[in-house]
Amino acid sequence: MWVLNNTSAQPLTLLLMGIPGLRVAQIWVSIPVCLLYAGTLSGNSMILFVVLREQSLHEPMYYFLSRLSATDLSLSLCTLSTTLGVFWFEAREINLNACVAQMFFLHGFTCMESGVLLAMAFDRFVAICDPLRYTTILTNARIAQIGMSMLTRNVAVMLPVVLFVKRLSFCSSMVLSHSYCYHVDLIQLSCTDNRINSILGLFALFSTTGFDCPCILLSYVLIIRSVLSIASIEGRQKAFNTCISHISAVAIFSIPLISLSLVHRYGHSAPPFVHTIMANIFLLIPPVLNPIIYSVKTKQIQKAVIKVLIQKRLQI
Repeated sequence: MWVLNNTSAQPLTLLLMGIPGLRVAQIWVSIPVCLLYAGTLSGNSMILFVVLREQSLHEPMYYFLSRLSATDLSLSLCTLSTTLGVFWFEAREINLNACVAQMFFLHGFTCMESGVLLAMAFDRFVAICDPLRYTTILTNARIAQIGMSMLTRNVAVMLPVVLFVKRLSFCSSMVLSHSYCYHVDLIQLSCTDNRINSILGLFALFSTTGFDCPCILLSYVLIIRSVLSIASIEGRQKAFNTCISHISAVAIFSIPLISLSLVHRYGHSAPPFVHTIMANIFLLIPPVLNPIIYSVKTKQIQKAVIKVLIQKRLQI
Protein backbone atom coordinates (compact mmCIF):
# COMPACT_ATOMS: atom_id res chain seq x y z
CA MET A 1 0.00 0.00 0.00
CA TRP A 2 1.30 3.41 -0.91
CA VAL A 3 0.58 6.68 0.87
CA LEU A 4 -0.29 10.02 -0.72
CA ASN A 5 0.30 13.19 1.25
CA ASN A 6 -1.76 16.20 0.26
CA THR A 7 1.08 18.61 1.01
CA SER A 8 2.83 17.62 -2.23
CA ALA A 9 2.86 20.01 -5.20
CA GLN A 10 0.64 17.74 -7.30
CA PRO A 11 -2.96 17.78 -5.94
CA LEU A 12 -4.43 14.39 -5.14
CA THR A 13 -7.18 13.03 -7.36
CA LEU A 14 -10.22 11.30 -5.88
CA LEU A 15 -12.90 9.30 -7.67
CA LEU A 16 -16.59 10.06 -7.15
CA MET A 17 -19.15 7.27 -7.23
CA GLY A 18 -22.52 7.01 -8.99
CA ILE A 19 -24.66 4.04 -7.99
CA PRO A 20 -22.59 0.93 -7.12
CA GLY A 21 -23.55 -2.05 -9.25
CA LEU A 22 -25.81 -0.02 -11.54
CA ARG A 23 -23.35 1.79 -13.83
CA VAL A 24 -25.22 0.59 -16.94
CA ALA A 25 -28.49 2.06 -15.65
CA GLN A 26 -26.97 5.34 -14.45
CA ILE A 27 -28.13 7.29 -17.51
CA TRP A 28 -31.73 6.30 -16.71
CA VAL A 29 -31.33 7.05 -13.02
CA SER A 30 -30.01 10.48 -13.99
CA ILE A 31 -33.41 11.44 -15.45
CA PRO A 32 -35.28 11.64 -12.10
CA VAL A 33 -32.16 13.14 -10.50
CA CYS A 34 -32.10 15.86 -13.15
CA LEU A 35 -35.84 16.48 -12.73
CA LEU A 36 -35.36 16.87 -8.96
CA TYR A 37 -32.58 19.41 -9.53
CA ALA A 38 -34.79 21.28 -12.02
CA GLY A 39 -37.66 21.27 -9.50
CA THR A 40 -35.35 22.56 -6.78
CA LEU A 41 -33.96 25.40 -8.89
CA SER A 42 -37.31 26.50 -10.34
CA GLY A 43 -39.33 26.13 -7.11
CA ASN A 44 -36.91 27.95 -4.83
CA SER A 45 -36.23 30.63 -7.45
CA MET A 46 -39.97 31.25 -7.65
CA ILE A 47 -40.24 31.60 -3.84
CA LEU A 48 -37.34 34.08 -3.83
CA PHE A 49 -38.83 36.03 -6.71
CA VAL A 50 -42.33 36.41 -5.24
CA VAL A 51 -41.02 37.34 -1.77
CA LEU A 52 -38.76 40.02 -3.22
CA ARG A 53 -41.42 41.32 -5.61
CA GLU A 54 -44.60 41.31 -3.52
CA GLN A 55 -44.73 44.11 -0.97
CA SER A 56 -47.32 42.18 1.09
CA LEU A 57 -44.72 39.45 1.72
CA HIS A 58 -42.15 41.81 3.24
CA GLU A 59 -42.65 40.36 6.71
CA PRO A 60 -40.30 38.38 9.02
CA MET A 61 -41.92 35.01 8.26
CA TYR A 62 -41.39 35.42 4.52
CA TYR A 63 -37.90 36.88 4.93
CA PHE A 64 -36.94 33.66 6.72
CA LEU A 65 -38.69 31.61 4.02
CA SER A 66 -36.70 33.41 1.31
CA ARG A 67 -33.52 32.67 3.28
CA LEU A 68 -34.50 28.99 3.40
CA SER A 69 -35.03 29.00 -0.38
CA ALA A 70 -31.67 30.72 -0.96
CA THR A 71 -29.98 28.10 1.22
CA ASP A 72 -31.68 25.25 -0.65
CA LEU A 73 -30.61 26.76 -3.97
CA SER A 74 -27.01 27.09 -2.80
CA LEU A 75 -26.99 23.56 -1.38
CA SER A 76 -28.16 22.14 -4.70
CA LEU A 77 -25.83 24.25 -6.84
CA CYS A 78 -22.72 23.20 -4.91
CA THR A 79 -23.27 19.53 -5.88
CA LEU A 80 -25.02 19.94 -9.25
CA SER A 81 -21.89 19.82 -11.43
CA THR A 82 -20.30 16.73 -9.84
CA THR A 83 -23.55 14.74 -9.53
CA LEU A 84 -24.70 15.28 -13.10
CA GLY A 85 -21.09 14.93 -14.31
CA VAL A 86 -20.89 11.46 -12.78
CA PHE A 87 -24.31 10.33 -14.02
CA TRP A 88 -24.12 11.79 -17.53
CA PHE A 89 -20.47 11.86 -18.55
CA GLU A 90 -18.71 9.44 -16.16
CA ALA A 91 -16.65 12.47 -15.03
CA ARG A 92 -15.62 10.90 -11.73
CA GLU A 93 -12.29 12.58 -11.03
CA ILE A 94 -12.04 15.46 -8.57
CA ASN A 95 -8.88 16.84 -6.99
CA LEU A 96 -8.61 17.08 -3.22
CA ASN A 97 -8.73 20.88 -3.06
CA ALA A 98 -11.99 21.00 -5.05
CA CYS A 99 -13.36 18.15 -2.96
CA VAL A 100 -12.57 19.94 0.31
CA ALA A 101 -14.10 23.17 -1.03
CA GLN A 102 -17.28 21.33 -2.01
CA MET A 103 -17.36 19.63 1.39
CA PHE A 104 -17.06 23.03 3.11
CA PHE A 105 -19.98 24.53 1.21
CA LEU A 106 -22.11 21.37 1.39
CA HIS A 107 -21.85 21.07 5.17
CA GLY A 108 -21.91 24.85 5.60
CA PHE A 109 -25.22 25.23 3.76
CA THR A 110 -26.62 22.20 5.61
CA CYS A 111 -25.79 23.93 8.91
CA MET A 112 -27.24 27.16 7.51
CA GLU A 113 -30.52 25.39 6.70
CA SER A 114 -30.66 24.05 10.25
CA GLY A 115 -30.14 27.59 11.58
CA VAL A 116 -32.82 29.03 9.29
CA LEU A 117 -35.31 26.42 10.50
CA LEU A 118 -34.48 27.42 14.09
CA ALA A 119 -35.04 31.09 13.21
CA MET A 120 -38.39 30.18 11.62
CA ALA A 121 -39.34 28.29 14.80
CA PHE A 122 -38.52 31.42 16.82
CA ASP A 123 -40.66 33.44 14.42
CA ARG A 124 -43.65 31.11 15.00
CA PHE A 125 -43.02 31.16 18.76
CA VAL A 126 -43.14 34.97 18.93
CA ALA A 127 -46.13 35.19 16.55
CA ILE A 128 -48.22 32.78 18.64
CA CYS A 129 -46.96 33.31 22.20
CA ASP A 130 -46.35 37.07 22.13
CA PRO A 131 -48.21 38.48 19.08
CA LEU A 132 -48.47 42.05 20.39
CA ARG A 133 -44.67 42.40 20.44
CA TYR A 134 -44.07 40.53 17.17
CA THR A 135 -43.15 43.56 15.07
CA THR A 136 -41.00 45.10 17.81
CA ILE A 137 -39.05 41.88 18.45
CA LEU A 138 -38.52 40.77 14.84
CA THR A 139 -37.37 44.03 13.27
CA ASN A 140 -35.43 44.13 10.00
CA ALA A 141 -32.23 44.87 11.94
CA ARG A 142 -32.75 41.86 14.21
CA ILE A 143 -33.48 39.60 11.25
CA ALA A 144 -30.20 40.75 9.67
CA GLN A 145 -28.37 40.09 12.96
CA ILE A 146 -29.82 36.56 13.08
CA GLY A 147 -28.59 35.95 9.53
CA MET A 148 -25.08 37.21 10.30
CA SER A 149 -24.89 35.11 13.48
CA MET A 150 -25.82 31.97 11.52
CA LEU A 151 -23.17 32.73 8.88
CA THR A 152 -20.51 33.40 11.53
CA ARG A 153 -21.37 30.17 13.35
CA ASN A 154 -21.12 28.10 10.18
CA VAL A 155 -17.73 29.50 9.20
CA ALA A 156 -16.36 29.12 12.75
CA VAL A 157 -17.53 25.50 12.96
CA MET A 158 -16.51 24.40 9.45
CA LEU A 159 -13.05 26.00 9.17
CA PRO A 160 -11.36 23.64 11.69
CA VAL A 161 -13.02 20.66 9.96
CA VAL A 162 -11.57 21.72 6.60
CA LEU A 163 -8.10 22.56 7.96
CA PHE A 164 -7.73 19.19 9.66
CA VAL A 165 -8.86 17.32 6.53
CA LYS A 166 -6.04 19.05 4.64
CA ARG A 167 -3.52 17.55 7.09
CA LEU A 168 -4.53 13.95 6.38
CA SER A 169 -2.59 11.51 4.21
CA PHE A 170 -4.44 9.12 1.95
CA CYS A 171 -3.81 5.53 0.89
CA SER A 172 -4.19 3.74 -2.42
CA SER A 173 -7.98 3.51 -2.13
CA MET A 174 -9.19 6.89 -3.43
CA VAL A 175 -12.82 6.05 -4.29
CA LEU A 176 -15.54 8.01 -2.51
CA SER A 177 -19.00 6.57 -1.86
CA HIS A 178 -21.06 9.41 -3.37
CA SER A 179 -21.24 11.75 -6.33
CA TYR A 180 -20.13 14.61 -4.06
CA CYS A 181 -17.67 15.06 -1.20
CA TYR A 182 -19.03 14.21 2.25
CA HIS A 183 -16.86 14.66 5.36
CA VAL A 184 -17.28 11.19 6.92
CA ASP A 185 -16.78 9.58 3.52
CA LEU A 186 -13.57 11.53 2.85
CA ILE A 187 -11.82 10.96 6.19
CA GLN A 188 -12.50 7.22 5.98
CA LEU A 189 -10.07 7.09 3.02
CA SER A 190 -7.23 8.32 5.21
CA CYS A 191 -4.58 5.83 6.31
CA THR A 192 -3.43 8.12 9.13
CA ASP A 193 -5.12 8.69 12.48
CA ASN A 194 -8.41 10.49 11.80
CA ARG A 195 -9.83 10.51 15.33
CA ILE A 196 -9.46 14.30 15.61
CA ASN A 197 -11.34 14.68 12.32
CA SER A 198 -14.16 12.44 13.59
CA ILE A 199 -14.37 14.44 16.82
CA LEU A 200 -14.43 17.74 14.91
CA GLY A 201 -17.12 16.38 12.59
CA LEU A 202 -19.26 15.29 15.52
CA PHE A 203 -18.68 18.63 17.24
CA ALA A 204 -19.78 20.46 14.09
CA LEU A 205 -22.91 18.30 13.90
CA PHE A 206 -23.86 18.69 17.57
CA SER A 207 -23.05 22.42 17.75
CA THR A 208 -25.30 23.17 14.77
CA THR A 209 -28.07 20.67 14.04
CA GLY A 210 -27.65 19.00 17.42
CA PHE A 211 -28.23 22.37 19.11
CA ASP A 212 -30.92 23.64 16.74
CA CYS A 213 -33.23 20.59 16.84
CA PRO A 214 -33.75 20.60 20.66
CA CYS A 215 -34.34 24.37 20.49
CA ILE A 216 -36.96 23.85 17.77
CA LEU A 217 -38.56 21.12 19.88
CA LEU A 218 -38.60 23.41 22.93
CA SER A 219 -40.19 26.22 20.92
CA TYR A 220 -43.01 23.89 19.86
CA VAL A 221 -43.57 22.69 23.41
CA LEU A 222 -44.08 26.34 24.38
CA ILE A 223 -46.23 26.97 21.29
CA ILE A 224 -48.47 23.98 22.08
CA ARG A 225 -48.85 25.13 25.68
CA SER A 226 -49.82 28.59 24.47
CA VAL A 227 -52.24 27.27 21.83
CA LEU A 228 -53.99 24.97 24.32
CA SER A 229 -54.73 28.01 26.46
CA ILE A 230 -56.80 29.51 23.63
CA ALA A 231 -60.48 29.13 24.46
CA SER A 232 -61.99 28.65 21.00
CA ILE A 233 -61.35 25.52 18.91
CA GLU A 234 -61.27 27.68 15.77
CA GLY A 235 -58.51 29.83 17.28
CA ARG A 236 -56.46 26.75 18.15
CA GLN A 237 -56.78 25.35 14.64
CA LYS A 238 -55.79 28.66 13.09
CA ALA A 239 -52.69 28.86 15.31
CA PHE A 240 -51.67 25.27 14.56
CA ASN A 241 -52.21 25.74 10.82
CA THR A 242 -49.59 28.50 10.74
CA CYS A 243 -47.02 25.94 11.97
CA ILE A 244 -47.78 22.99 9.68
CA SER A 245 -45.48 24.13 6.85
CA HIS A 246 -42.57 24.69 9.22
CA ILE A 247 -43.05 21.36 11.02
CA SER A 248 -43.05 19.61 7.62
CA ALA A 249 -39.85 21.43 6.59
CA VAL A 250 -38.13 20.42 9.84
CA ALA A 251 -39.18 16.78 9.37
CA ILE A 252 -37.99 16.47 5.76
CA PHE A 253 -34.67 18.08 6.71
CA SER A 254 -33.86 16.24 9.94
CA ILE A 255 -35.02 12.69 9.14
CA PRO A 256 -32.81 12.17 6.02
CA LEU A 257 -29.85 13.93 7.71
CA ILE A 258 -30.02 11.75 10.84
CA SER A 259 -30.55 8.61 8.74
CA LEU A 260 -27.54 9.39 6.52
CA SER A 261 -25.30 10.05 9.55
CA LEU A 262 -26.37 6.78 11.19
CA VAL A 263 -25.85 4.77 7.99
CA HIS A 264 -22.35 6.23 7.56
CA ARG A 265 -21.24 5.64 11.13
CA TYR A 266 -22.95 2.34 11.95
CA GLY A 267 -24.14 0.82 8.67
CA HIS A 268 -20.83 -0.63 7.47
CA SER A 269 -22.50 -3.98 6.69
CA ALA A 270 -25.23 -2.33 4.59
CA PRO A 271 -25.00 -2.70 0.77
CA PRO A 272 -23.20 0.22 -0.93
CA PHE A 273 -26.31 1.33 -2.82
CA VAL A 274 -28.05 1.99 0.53
CA HIS A 275 -25.44 4.67 1.30
CA THR A 276 -25.92 6.18 -2.16
CA ILE A 277 -29.73 6.24 -1.94
CA MET A 278 -29.67 7.82 1.53
CA ALA A 279 -27.13 10.42 0.36
CA ASN A 280 -29.24 11.41 -2.64
CA ILE A 281 -32.44 11.57 -0.56
CA PHE A 282 -30.69 13.87 1.91
CA LEU A 283 -29.35 16.03 -0.92
CA LEU A 284 -32.36 16.27 -3.24
CA ILE A 285 -35.64 15.70 -1.41
CA PRO A 286 -35.75 18.58 1.17
CA PRO A 287 -34.87 21.36 -1.32
CA VAL A 288 -37.47 20.20 -3.84
CA LEU A 289 -40.25 19.68 -1.26
CA ASN A 290 -39.84 22.92 0.74
CA PRO A 291 -41.22 25.28 -1.96
CA ILE A 292 -44.05 22.83 -2.69
CA ILE A 293 -45.06 22.64 0.98
CA TYR A 294 -45.01 26.41 1.47
CA SER A 295 -46.82 27.06 -1.80
CA VAL A 296 -49.59 24.60 -0.92
CA LYS A 297 -49.96 25.37 2.80
CA THR A 298 -49.33 29.15 2.84
CA LYS A 299 -52.16 31.07 1.17
CA GLN A 300 -50.17 34.30 0.78
CA ILE A 301 -47.36 32.48 -1.09
CA GLN A 302 -49.92 30.56 -3.13
CA LYS A 303 -51.71 33.76 -4.20
CA ALA A 304 -48.42 35.51 -5.02
CA VAL A 305 -47.20 32.59 -7.18
CA ILE A 306 -50.53 32.41 -9.04
CA LYS A 307 -50.44 36.18 -9.59
CA VAL A 308 -46.93 36.01 -11.07
CA LEU A 309 -47.84 33.07 -13.34
CA ILE A 310 -50.98 34.85 -14.61
CA GLN A 311 -49.01 38.03 -15.32
CA LYS A 312 -46.38 36.04 -17.23
CA ARG A 313 -49.07 34.34 -19.30
CA LEU A 314 -50.77 37.67 -20.11
CA GLN A 315 -47.43 39.10 -21.25
CA ILE A 316 -47.00 36.17 -23.65
